[in-house]
Amino acid sequence: MASTPEAADGRRPPGPEDGPGPDRGTQRRILAPLALAQFVCSFAGSNMNVMIKDISKDLNTSVQGVQTAITIFLLVMAALMIPGGILADRYGRKRCLVIGLSIYGVGALLSAAAPGLGVLILGNSILEGIGTALLIPPVYILTTLLFTEMTSRAKAFGTIMAFAGIGAAMGPLLGGLITSAISWRAAFVFQAVVVAAIILLSRGLRDPLPPDHEREFDTVGAILSATGLVLVVSGILAADDNVWLMGGLLLVGALVLVAFFRWVRKRERAGAQPLLPTELFHNRTSNLGLITQHAQWLMLMGVSFVAAAYLQVVRGYSAIDTGVIFTASTVGLLISSLGAERFAKRREQRTLIMVGFIVTVCGIGVLLAVAHDSPKAWASTPGLFLIGLGVGLMLTPSVNVVQSSFPEDLQGEISGLSRSVSNLGSSVGTALAGTILVADPAVGPYAVALVVLAVIGLGGLWAATLLPRTPPTPDHPSS
Repeated sequence: MASTPEAADGRRPPGPEDGPGPDRGTQRRILAPLALAQFVCSFAGSNMNVMIKDISKDLNTSVQGVQTAITIFLLVMAALMIPGGILADRYGRKRCLVIGLSIYGVGALLSAAAPGLGVLILGNSILEGIGTALLIPPVYILTTLLFTEMTSRAKAFGTIMAFAGIGAAMGPLLGGLITSAISWRAAFVFQAVVVAAIILLSRGLRDPLPPDHEREFDTVGAILSATGLVLVVSGILAADDNVWLMGGLLLVGALVLVAFFRWVRKRERAGAQPLLPTELFHNRTSNLGLITQHAQWLMLMGVSFVAAAYLQVVRGYSAIDTGVIFTASTVGLLISSLGAERFAKRREQRTLIMVGFIVTVCGIGVLLAVAHDSPKAWASTPGLFLIGLGVGLMLTPSVNVVQSSFPEDLQGEISGLSRSVSNLGSSVGTALAGTILVADPAVGPYAVALVVLAVIGLGGLWAATLLPRTPPTPDHPSS
């Protein structure tokens, strides 16, 4: 990991010299609400994939309408995650966590009662997206601040990322079970119940740092960054409707993002606090880690949407059948994510990320191999298993590389940036792969979408090879 200098206020990045960290009982009490919060957000990002037919029929909309709702949810998270990290530092990590959970719960209940696509987008895409953007940065900031010793922090991030991956992978299975047994609406009630349980569990959490009420909030920067991201992903969504509209949205989005970075530099030169300090982008290790995070979630969510849509629309499988097939990826994620701490002690993070990309791309290759030759849905399970195994293997080391590259006074900014990059990957994956498939959900476009995702995976592998070599996490911290 990259070393970081002492902060200007005398604070330094927490590290292995900070002592043994919380005892096991305290660790469980801290991690329970944090891991569950990550689980429910990841679950929400993927469970709608198996409800495509049911929702579109019930709300009298199309597959593309459901895809739009899913993408907007992921996009709202990505666009607001950076401001969410700043607000967490300004008003308190635990307070933002609870407020975010509350907004999320309201959105879930509104979605459950939605009479049409518009209300579903308001509840699921907007309110749940805003709630997630407020609650996720505190999860990662609190984990970094409360687990100061290297081994305990690696284990904590391993647990949280395991729940993230499991939530994303189990979304289709649980969503399919609930939809088939009751209704797709009950899946949103389930989310609201989990959120209520998290709020109760979070009562024992403590915020190790006081809120910084004097901290400036860069409103213009927040608007520019959010607008730029929304325009870019909207351009991808428009690809199957109007090529000129797509090009225009992508161009304007890129120009807005350029304006955002110019605004950031202007504020820094004036001595004001920008939304994101440019020093976050001066750390080569962190930059490469962010690229790997983006590619991981892009592949996971892209494959999840494409495979689920293909199985339901082309093969005609029900929500429960599709969810059961996706159990293979859940098993793969469980095996690799829950072994994160053990792997970290034996292999350097760079190696784990590289192997994860290789296994994931091989899984996509297996899905491609059976796309034309086997009409049986179960033929997809080996590929989905490998994809889950590979993504679970690299989730934790990628997050740890990024979060541990900066001192505690920058944890709010880097946490927001890290989650924004990951959720942007999720939204781009769903939009990009979904746009290719929705135009004609047959074997040809299905294969093309998978090839695109595999190529992006190779790009992530290339970034991982450039990460610096680091020793495996020691069993006992050195003094």
